[in-house]
Amino acid sequence: MAMAAATTTERGVGVRAHTPQDFTRVVDFSPAGLRDLLDLALEMKAYPFDYQDSLRGETIACIFEKPSTRTRVSFAAAIARLGATPVALSPTELQLGRGESIADTARSLSGYCAAIVIRTFAQTNVAELAHWASVPVVNALSNTHHPCQALADVLTVEEEFGDLAGRRLAFVGDGGDNVAHSLLEAGALTGLDVTIACADGYQPDPTMFADSRRLAAETGAQLTVVQDPREAIAGADVVYADVWASMGEEAERDARKRSLTPYQVTAELMALAKPEAIFLHCLPAKRGEEVAGTVIDGVQSRIWEQSANRMSTEQALLLVLTGGSRRE
Repeated sequence: MAMAAATTTERGVGVRAHTPQDFTRVVDFSPAGLRDLLDLALEMKAYPFDYQDSLRGETIACIFEKPSTRTRVSFAAAIARLGATPVALSPTELQLGRGESIADTARSLSGYCAAIVIRTFAQTNVAELAHWASVPVVNALSNTHHPCQALADVLTVEEEFGDLAGRRLAFVGDGGDNVAHSLLEAGALTGLDVTIACADGYQPDPTMFADSRRLAAETGAQLTVVQDPREAIAGADVVYADVWASMGEEAERDARKRSLTPYQVTAELMALAKPEAIFLHCLPAKRGEEVAGTVIDGVQSRIWEQSANRMSTEQALLLVLTGGSRRE
């Protein structure tokens, strides 16, 4: 964040001291801060229209360098429910597409907007935008992290089971993708055990994984990486899959499919989890690749509840970052 940035207290009232300036990755929050955020999201879900005056008259810029369905619509809906106006921007609509620096864009948008949401490729773009902006910056997805998705994920698990600590989530597939990284960080902060099952060459970033494990030591979360998907899923409370080739990796699709085919979540693999286990997927999904249709469309699937939880978690996130008024 630029040196001229406002402090959390200066931005508004009702924001606790452990609220971060920006949300570039899950571990920008402390365990206590994330707990408060999830509680607020649950409250907003129960009383969805009780916050319509929180950011009335404000504008929030939403930069989308990547295509989006759930992120774009959920953020627009969350912003509207706070009483603010979302402004969706693509690179062709910004001078960024004509060579203007991220720094100049950040400082310009800070003069008009209460926050900036960005969905981009490089995590460094998110970090640079946050550095120069004097308003909160939210990472709506980068190649390295997908923190807003992780918020919806852990909220879905908590709603299903009533708690997070001591539960275990098995992520099966590419352990180095942005969803896996954010799930590891979310597990470390909430006490949710996370097991990644992945092929050799598809492990999580080693530095990020080591940092997450150090944080997990404080909450008791167990973070592990294995190669055998059966080992990961056996006894799990949650089974999670993601597409094998994310945006920008299409050229690697065939190679990835060959390496990751053994990690398809089939009905046989799902049966190894606890009888009450649920299946999650961040979407979009490719039925018949990372997950069988009988699983993602089966009775254990919670993908639509998970998708819907994007709105309330993003609504809560924007409120605490901008320092908007909370419901009394």
